Formats: sequence, C-alpha cells, structure tokens
Amino acid sequence: MRRTSVFFSAVLLLGLAFTLVSREPAPNPRLRKAYRLPERNGWIQVHLEGSPADIGFQHGYLLTAEIKDDFKAISTELSHDEKKDWEFFRKTAREVFWPHIEQEYRDELTGIVDGLNAHGVRMDVWDIVAMNAWLELPYYDKFLTKGVPTATGGAGPGDHCSAFVATGSYTKDGRIVIGHNNWTSYSSGERWNIMFDIVPAQGSRILMDGPAGLIHSADDFGVNQAGIVITETTISGFSGFDPDAVPEFVRARKAMQYAASIDDFARIMKDGNNGGYANTWLVADRKTNEIASLELGLKNVTLLRTKDGFYVGSNFPADPKLVKEETDFDVNDKSKSENARHARWLALMDQYRGKIDVAAGQKFLADHYDSYEGKIDPSERTLCGHIEVSPRGMGTWQAPYAPAGAVQNKVTDAAGAEKMSLTAALGHSCGISYKSAEHMAKHPEFAWMRDILHDMPARGWARFTAR
Repeated sequence: MRRTSVFFSAVLLLGLAFTLVSREPAPNPRLRKAYRLPERNGWIQVHLEGSPADIGFQHGYLLTAEIKDDFKAISTELSHDEKKDWEFFRKTAREVFWPHIEQEYRDELTGIVDGLNAHGVRMDVWDIVAMNAWLELPYYDKFLTKGVPTATGGAGPGDHCSAFVATGSYTKDGRIVIGHNNWTSYSSGERWNIMFDIVPAQGSRILMDGPAGLIHSADDFGVNQAGIVITETTISGFSGFDPDAVPEFVRARKAMQYAASIDDFARIMKDGNNGGYANTWLVADRKTNEIASLELGLKNVTLLRTKDGFYVGSNFPADPKLVKEETDFDVNDKSKSENARHARWLALMDQYRGKIDVAAGQKFLADHYDSYEGKIDPSERTLCGHIEVSPRGMGTWQAPYAPAGAVQNKVTDAAGAEKMSLTAALGHSCGISYKSAEHMAKHPEFAWMRDILHDMPARGWARFTAR
C-alpha cells in the first residue's frame, strides 16, 4: 500500500512539473543555433548562425541590453558632433543608405529589429541603419555642407587606429602577422566589446570584433574561414561622398563574408564605393602569405601587394594624387599624430625585422614612444593613443584633452587564422586605465558626455576562437 502511494505521488509530481514547463513560452526556433558565452576580459562572444534574417534576430535578441546602451552613446555623440537631431540621421538612413543596401543585409538589419522587438525594445530599422552608418554619416554631412567647419555643421570624419601587417622576412616564421588598435571616443570605445562568431548561410564563417547592433566590425578587424584577415585605418582630412553608391558598412561586411582572396577583397570594396569612411585597408591571405594595402579614396584607389614586406597604417594618406585631390592633409608636418605614428611604425618594422610575431604585435600596440619628441610620452602621437592627456587633440576630437584614443586591440597570425582565432585586449593595452570622473573633474567642457562616458579599465589579452 505504501509503495502504491509513493508511486502515485511521483506520478502527480511529474505531471505538475510537466504542466509548469509546458506553460513556459517555447524558445524561438530562430535561436536554436545561437548562443552567448560568459563575459571574458570584458568581451562578450556571441555565435550567430543561419539565414540573414535569423542571424539578425539572434543578434538583436542576445544583445538587446548592449544594443540599447550602444544606441544611446552613438546617438548622443552624432547629434552633438554633427549639430543635428537624431531624426536627421534616421531620414538619411531611409533616403540615402537604404536604397543601396542589398536584400541579404536588409534582411539582417530587419532581423536585428525583430530580435529587439521580441524583448519589448521599440527601435525600428531606420535607427539600426543609422547606427550601422554611424562612421560614414559625418562624410555625408560634410558633403552636404561642403566642408563647413564644425561650428556650423559638418564635423567631418575622425581619425581612427594604428595597424600593421607583415610577412616573409619580416616575421618570425615567414608567415603573416597582423594587428590593429581602434581609436575612438572612450564613450564609444568601451562599448566596442562584442566578439562576433558568424556562420552565414552563404559565404565564409567570420570571427570579428565590433559594437552591438552593427552587422560589420566598424573598425574592421576580422578573420574569415577562406583564409582572409582584414583591418584598416581611416584616411585623415578626407573629403568625398557619393550618395548614390553603396554604403561602406555594407561593402565592409560583404568583403569580410565573401572574400576568398586579395583580389576578391579589392573588387568588393571598390564596387559601388561611396567614399564613406575612407580607409587604407590592410589585408592578408594566410593561404599564400601574401599581404596588401588598399588605399581606397573615392576618386583615387591604390592597391599594393607583396609576399615579403610590411604595410602600416596610422591614418596618413600615401598616394600623392589622393593627398592633393581628396584631402587637406599636410604630409610634411612631422608633429601631426598620423605622421609621427607612421615614423614610429617604420622604425619598429626595421628594428623587429625577422622577429615579428603575435607577442611583438601586442607590444607594438602598447608603444608610447613619441617619434616627434624623441621620448616615451603617451599622447596622440604614440601608437597607443592617449588624446585625453594631449593639449592638442586631433581629427574630429579637435578639443584638447578629449576623452579619446586607443580603446581596444587585436593581433593574430597565420596559425591563429587557420584556427579562426585571434587575441584581443580591451582598453589601453599599455595597462593604463581611464577614470571618467577624474577626467571630467579636470575638463568640465566634456560634461555633455556625462551620461554615456564610463570608466575604461585596461584589461589583459585573451584568445578568442570560433566554436
């Protein structure tokens, strides 16, 4: 009798448990192949897989909180810097960018909105497109105002990043090594902490860094399964924009996804080039150990390539014709950040010839040698940029002591690329942490950033691999 009572009690408990479980909402089938890993060294790695719409939905759903936070920072910065309200950027997204976005990426962008809406976040596709076009919107604004100074609109593009790629006799094993640190405002930069592992239905698997809500890396460091590794640095003082061409963020994502060779990469980036977010692209093919530099202006495009050498980037324009026709950059002013960092890169490449590996690349990105002053002094002239301590400022950050500079770092080599792997560090890789309250107390002119500017601790290097 007792055994019978125990048996029936167990059955009732199981039935109750089944009833409780069955009342919970069934997981959305679009999330079946997606997941988010626990935060590591400040990075959030997400795996997205499937059709463009599914990848977008997974992105919006798994990173809802981060996208909301990123939207606040981007919309605040853009509105302040370009002297426009957010509705201007939404209208530009709808009327200028959307008509030139191919269906695959329209589906992914719309999918992000669907994922956000599933969590009750009321953003629409124009918000998401404007976020994705964030770095090229100032080029459009500058195009509209014909280069009018910031005070009356059209702030113009900023200067971002230090980068290198080397191969052959310059590297320790004769194969490719590539590295990059991203320069931006600290409010944007401390949010640039997503490691995307994307398996699209078409094209190659991608491992790339980026901010939440964007379908592209935005600082464009990534590895794809076809063996291509990509990064870039912006071209300083650049003017030029074609509103009837393909957005840079679409071409950058497409190249990351579909390029299987340096020729593929150059073709995709040049096809429909709108001049937005004009960059010098550094590319490596780990299958052939060939590297390339694609200086992509709107009118002037130069592709250089080698299997024994290096290319470096620090926002300097190189082609004399591009410099003359498409920039106002002074290549002879050695005190400028871009030129001082270029000189430092050349010295490091010579000093480390035959010894460049991942560890050396990490050391380069933490470098504080000011080649203009000839001394160790972290500032806007060092590869590890610290504009917050500089009385000069640079690029969009014209104001001295602006809270901006190097915000995160990535390095990989051929062996890492074969495994779809890279090393990354958030914050200044030199180990100096940024304290927003301390900086704001000294420089109240940046009080407009108070709601979006956080501390940016320096974190150590970690390895990330597509799983």
